[in-house]
Order: sequence, then structure tokens, then C-alpha cells
Amino acid sequence: MIQANAAAWREPLAATDATRRPRPDKWSPLEYGCHVRDVLKLYDYRLTLMLTEDDPLYPNWDQDETAIADRYDTQDPATVADELAAAAEEIAARFGAVSGAQWDRQGRRSDGARFTVETFARYFVHDPVHHLYDVTGRPPA
Repeated sequence: MIQANAAAWREPLAATDATRRPRPDKWSPLEYGCHVRDVLKLYDYRLTLMLTEDDPLYPNWDQDETAIADRYDTQDPATVADELAAAAEEIAARFGAVSGAQWDRQGRRSDGARFTVETFARYFVHDPVHHLYDVTGRPPA
């Protein structure tokens, strides 16, 4: 599902208006693509923590601060599409290697939310799907 989602990002990131915000308060396809790329990397990191440490506490992440600091609005859409695809491959492979009791390993956020690897996977997959819908207006296939 993640690999298919990453492939679907190529079209909006290749569009001539990929850098244009539809409204001042809504990210452009490029900015959403950068965000999804970074979410994939962040969740891969968190998944690695869950698989290698006992009950890790995830470091906080401010997505809006990251968007500004990393200048999402000025990044190259083609590069972002490639990076998003590569990040999707990495996390898909990591989830693909999970087996048995590993699905029950736990991790937590600073707000008190607790996850097993299984619930983390379900929670995680929503973000890229939701943001692709934000950009394309088309429900996932």
C-alpha cells in the first residue's frame, strides 16, 4: 500500500503547478510531498526504535517547523518524488521483515499515546493516503 501510494505521488509532483498553493492556508502538492517523504522517514525511524529498544519514547517532531526550516516550498518536485519513493521502499521493507512477536513490541509518544508495531502500522498508513487525497481530491484506489 505504501509503495503504491509513493508511486501515485509522481503525477501531482510532476504537474506544472506542483509548487502552487491552492489557497494561502493549504500546502502545495510539493509541500505535501515533502511532508509525506519526511513522515515516511520519521515512521521508519520510530519503527526501528520499536524493534530495537524496549518501549521507546519517540522524539517529538514539529511538522510545521520542519516545513519552514527545510524550505519545503523551494525543493525540487522531481527530487522529492524520488526521495519519497526511496523512503517508501525502506519502510515497506522494514515492515515486511516484521514477524511473530515483533508485532506486539511497543513504543510511545510524549502525549501518552501508546502503540504496538501492529497499531503503529495502521496509524501510520493513514497519513500518506490522507495527504494524497488532499492533493488529488481522488480517493485511494
